[in-house]
Amino acid sequence: MAMSLLSQLKTMTTVVADTGDLDAIRRFTPQDATTNPSLILQAAQQQDRRERLARIASESRDIDEAVDRVAVDIGTEISALVPGYVSTEVSARLSFDRAATVKRAHSLIARYQREGVGAERILIKIASTWEGIQAARELERDGIRTNLTLLFGFTQAQACADAGATLISPFVGRILDWHKARHPEADFSGANDPGVQSVKRIYEHYKAHGYPTIVMGASFRNVGEITQLAGCDRLTISPKLLDELDQQQGDLTRMLHPQKASHEPTAPLDEATFRWEMNQDEMASDKLAEGIRKFMADQRELETLLGELRQNAQA
Repeated sequence: MAMSLLSQLKTMTTVVADTGDLDAIRRFTPQDATTNPSLILQAAQQQDRRERLARIASESRDIDEAVDRVAVDIGTEISALVPGYVSTEVSARLSFDRAATVKRAHSLIARYQREGVGAERILIKIASTWEGIQAARELERDGIRTNLTLLFGFTQAQACADAGATLISPFVGRILDWHKARHPEADFSGANDPGVQSVKRIYEHYKAHGYPTIVMGASFRNVGEITQLAGCDRLTISPKLLDELDQQQGDLTRMLHPQKASHEPTAPLDEATFRWEMNQDEMASDKLAEGIRKFMADQRELETLLGELRQNAQA
């Protein structure tokens, strides 16, 4: 019997659901699940959650607490559906504040533990700024596992490995978006996709140097990007693309192999070098800043929703 592309992918890569949609998680049975402010907002807008959200909002001291409680509430539900990690993001507002990120991460873990979800099940998602990466270094030493997100460049990946992050989420589709906007006539299909090339380079570098940090490709625009990265440690995929993979058949070739990794010289990055190299990488700088702004915009929308529910409950 022919196997779907999704079934074949699961034999060579750990498949992660990039969603807060519980029905989609039940259907595709991923190993892990990731969320972010945009996905939490989508889940929070579901009508069947409004009563719970109103209760959380009314019982919280302030909107910051309400936002974290909603994220943990949804994450706790997800943790019952997947056997592996659940990623929960620290507020994008804290992307340049190491100490506040560390404090918020400890608070999120404590909330999960009160819900019966152990710290070993949670990845705290943090933007891959210099401050975020240093917060991850501290959290990993404290026994809290991290997922460094909004990662667009090799410099960010190097610094994350230096910091001992459990996992990184290098973005694919948003890198492609940037290049297509500037070179609309170029052929970016298949292996020519600059987002695919970025993840492949990071993966091979990590394997060549023996870094234990997990590489999880993210932010896909099409099935072709996913199949080009078959064999990556993990891939986090939206329900729409999971469905496409599940519906398609054919032979899936493994594209990434640890033993084929090429060696690139490297040295630990200090802050000045990191900032200089990020400054030189126009795409990574642009997309990191844009990603933080977009996540923060969705968080503000969630905050507004919770504020309205809080006022209605207190009226």
